[in-house]
Amino acid sequence: MNTGTAGPAGPARERTEPVWTGLPRGLLRLRRLLLVVWFVPLAAAVGIPLGLFVGPAWAAFALIPLAVVAWGWPVLGRNWRSWRYAERADDLLISRGVLWREETVVPYGRMQLVEVTSGPLERRFGLASVQLHTAAAATDARIPGLLPEEAERLRDRLTELGEARSAGL
Repeated sequence: MNTGTAGPAGPARERTEPVWTGLPRGLLRLRRLLLVVWFVPLAAAVGIPLGLFVGPAWAAFALIPLAVVAWGWPVLGRNWRSWRYAERADDLLISRGVLWREETVVPYGRMQLVEVTSGPLERRFGLASVQLHTAAAATDARIPGLLPEEAERLRDRLTELGEARSAGL
């Protein structure tokens, strides 16, 4: 009869849920701006020539790019809300995806390089991305659209933890 012992595995370890951090709203604004900047001029480029040279009824094809904007606006919001990351004691978790959820676990000891990048549009919106390179190229991970201060803090912390965990290799 077992009276309160934890069994052969030892005492049960208390599991704590990771503390998830979402991405800044600036990334959503940037992606929505790009959606509008690409598809609204496309609608004009399709509608105006068709309306002038073929006939006004053909100008209705300009509604297709506008429908893409109307559809893409909420889709981009859902995608932005799906991105999150969590720092744990031994690894970094990155979760993303709306229909197909993808969760990447990057052990600190496997990290070889941590980069912070920021293109011209990202800089304009005050954003930066963190790219993690691991020993296996298939497990490289990226966190887009962070505030530059958070990206640099994360880079420094991950580099420090990576060096500490890989010291025994």
